Amino acid sequence: MLLPFTSHAALTIEIVGGAAQQIPIAIVPFAQPASLQTAQQDTLANIIGADLRRSGLFRVLETRGVANQPTDISQVRYPEWAALQAQALTIGNVEALPGNRLKVTFRLLDVLKQNQLVGMEYNIAPNQLRMTAHKIADVIYEKLTGETGVFATRISYVSKVGKRYTLQVADADGFSPQTVVSSAEPIISPTWSHDGTKLAYVSFERKKPIVFIQSLVSGQRTVLANFKGNNSAPSWSPDDRKLAIVLTHGANSQIYTINADGTGLQQITRTTAIDTEPVWSPDGSSIFFTSDRGGSPQIYRMPASGGQAQRVTFDGSYNVSPRLSPDGKSLAYIKRDEGRFRVALQDLATGQVQVLSDTARDESPSFAPNGRMLLYATSMGGKGTLAAVSADGRVKQRLSDTGGDVREPAWGPRVN
Repeated sequence: MLLPFTSHAALTIEIVGGAAQQIPIAIVPFAQPASLQTAQQDTLANIIGADLRRSGLFRVLETRGVANQPTDISQVRYPEWAALQAQALTIGNVEALPGNRLKVTFRLLDVLKQNQLVGMEYNIAPNQLRMTAHKIADVIYEKLTGETGVFATRISYVSKVGKRYTLQVADADGFSPQTVVSSAEPIISPTWSHDGTKLAYVSFERKKPIVFIQSLVSGQRTVLANFKGNNSAPSWSPDDRKLAIVLTHGANSQIYTINADGTGLQQITRTTAIDTEPVWSPDGSSIFFTSDRGGSPQIYRMPASGGQAQRVTFDGSYNVSPRLSPDGKSLAYIKRDEGRFRVALQDLATGQVQVLSDTARDESPSFAPNGRMLLYATSMGGKGTLAAVSADGRVKQRLSDTGGDVREPAWGPRVN
């Protein structure tokens, strides 16, 4: 059953849309030791460029036609890069250090003002090059957009190949995937702890749904909920001390909270309806959930300790799978729109709703830690695949794993 952290085929990402305004940036290849320059080794510049392109906010310029390829500020000829219409320029180098370590240095330069915006150094192991590239892309993104980058985060998803299900964790760009758990029975509803060290998920390996918690550091796995009936839909509280779960102690699904060590079970909804898919608000004061108590599936909000619930969604007769933006101002969910199931975003202050996706069988939306993008599952060609869309609907991506049917995505937190 358990296959902690084995490698698996990477996702591939296709960008199918971009923002109206893109920042033109030139990324000069980093100077690096010959031992790192292999056909299999993606260069730092390539990884950084791919990250920035994927955001839809940057236009990465071709630099091979520029004769002078600087690796130090003293070598930069700003007029050459201005002629290329670059507004920003990234240069850097990689040096070998004793003890099989590497020093990565990078500089982000303002081409128009001809000055340095930021410069950083990283002392790393060779196997940390790709993650370091993601961190550099985050620094560039934040400096030029004013928003927090999420390229150095991770995602999880469930891939089904043949009759076998695997819960995968990968970098946000789909590379470096690892199998957390594998089973001949379904695995669903993975959700990240806010410190990024654990996943809670539902496994049917014992012929019924049971909620497990698994450490991504040690691989240790514990049962959180194995009560009579079904145990499903785990959601971590913001402080990671509790989870909301759904149990069928009676004849219908109701929402409970439980301590992360499996103690302190408390029922917080008591209705004859089906209450499911709980998710905590970022401040921990409320729980949003799906219920058919009004006759059709809609999203409601109630105090995290239980109490009276208030309906939140009113646009349409079918709205499910609530997810809160990191700032708590927006609610993402799956909306039935003219017979198609699509990702929608609702402003909680105004109630205004925008349909973001252009696919038809969407499920499981998940916000990026900066709130800029949403990852979700959809179906294309009869097979599950992952997609992403920006919160304004302008930037769209399709992620594919050619080896299997991919569903149940969750975007992990940003951790230092």
